[in-house]
Amino acid sequence: MSTVEEVVAQDPVVARPPRLLARMMRQPQAKLGMVLTLVVMFLALAGPLLTPWLTGHTSTEFTGRPFTDIGIFGTDNLGRDVFSRFLDGGLRLIVYAALATALGMVVGVAVGMTAAYSGGRVDALIMRGNDVLLALPQLVFALLAITVLGPQGWVLVVVIGITHAPRIARVTRSATAAVITEDYIRASEMYAVPKWKILLTEVLPNITGPLMVELGLRMTYSIGFVAALSFLGLGMQPPTADWGLMINESRIALVVQPWGVLLPVAAIAVLTVGTNLLTDSLARASADMNVGNKK
Repeated sequence: MSTVEEVVAQDPVVARPPRLLARMMRQPQAKLGMVLTLVVMFLALAGPLLTPWLTGHTSTEFTGRPFTDIGIFGTDNLGRDVFSRFLDGGLRLIVYAALATALGMVVGVAVGMTAAYSGGRVDALIMRGNDVLLALPQLVFALLAITVLGPQGWVLVVVIGITHAPRIARVTRSATAAVITEDYIRASEMYAVPKWKILLTEVLPNITGPLMVELGLRMTYSIGFVAALSFLGLGMQPPTADWGLMINESRIALVVQPWGVLLPVAAIAVLTVGTNLLTDSLARASADMNVGNKK
């Protein structure tokens, strides 16, 4: 009987984990998506530090009358500098979206892997409960939870993460079910390797392809979700600078002073397009790897 290491060494998928990111970056659309994403990320991360140097104002400082042409892009509904608020408004959106995505991935992956590996009644019970959560509209659930708990940052993260988890769990369960029948998994079980260790060291590394694709999709949805909730007044609260909140505050003067709306809309759109391009590239790279492994 071969040892676990010998079985793993015989399997090309496990012995040589495909370099998904390197394969992805060979695609032109992935390079474009990376550039777009990095540009917006730089604005969001460096913006709060650069604001006093570039504009001479803070994001909450009153600089003139509302909706005038003072400054580079004018003022907002309360007379605050639009450019200052734009530079200071992206960090929270991206941080909350990333944290919500991470929470959803952790919960969804754990649930999906447990359901697939356990099988039987445990699998049926977990996935039926998962179906119940999937039946709840994401936005309605978020509105209800935020109305009850209040529009706080941690509430946004938890609510969005929970709404992502059921969808991630379905993808994870499907990917795990295709892996647990492999010989190296059976060999680990024969040598009484703990189940949690099999899931972490044997199963998880071999389902990274679909999980990376799902990560990109969930991050895209999280960005739009956080911005939408802020626009509805259930996310960031005044006087906090936030791109979604900026759109809501300046929409009443879109014709007179459009920059308060156009700048955050453009940033969110570019970031969404960039992450979508990266996600599509990940999906193609994952599909190519699967075809190559079958050959």
